[in-house]
Amino acid sequence: MTHVKAPPHGFTLIELLVTLVVLAIVLVAGVPGFQSVVNGNRLAAAANETIAALQTARIEAIRRNRRVATCASADANAGASATCTAGASDGWLVFVDSDRDGSFGAGDTLLRSSTLDGPLDVGGAKAVVDRSDGLARDAAGALIDGTIRIAIDTTHPLQNVRCVAVRASGVSVQVPAANGAACS
Repeated sequence: MTHVKAPPHGFTLIELLVTLVVLAIVLVAGVPGFQSVVNGNRLAAAANETIAALQTARIEAIRRNRRVATCASADANAGASATCTAGASDGWLVFVDSDRDGSFGAGDTLLRSSTLDGPLDVGGAKAVVDRSDGLARDAAGALIDGTIRIAIDTTHPLQNVRCVAVRASGVSVQVPAANGAACS
């Protein structure tokens, strides 16, 4: 009676190395695509939060028949001690501007505060005042026609900017045609 030797179980070293090389290639090809999805979601969330703040201000200005302001804030989650800022910001304040100075302070009623998550750079219009007629104006009182540029400082993905167009009659989101392009 002859015994037949059973084949060995498991992987050979060559099979294991080939599998690891294929896995490395798939990961190298997939990571930039995943980064694009994450950055796109961060930008969309920030643009949507900005639009929500601006629309809240407009609705409340009409509803209350009073001036309501939206301003960028570096300490948006500080509640009643939050302040408006012209510099770096991490969110938005929406408040009834009782003293009509365009800046959140004593006597003003905070309606909404929101933060923008992630490593975002916010530029452009930093203060918008909605009057009881529902039209958006700048701090000087002129009808506003500007943009808020929200960007992630990275080379991947190419489309790393969202522009929130702020017009006297409404807001919208735009994606520039080129990497790092200016908002129009």
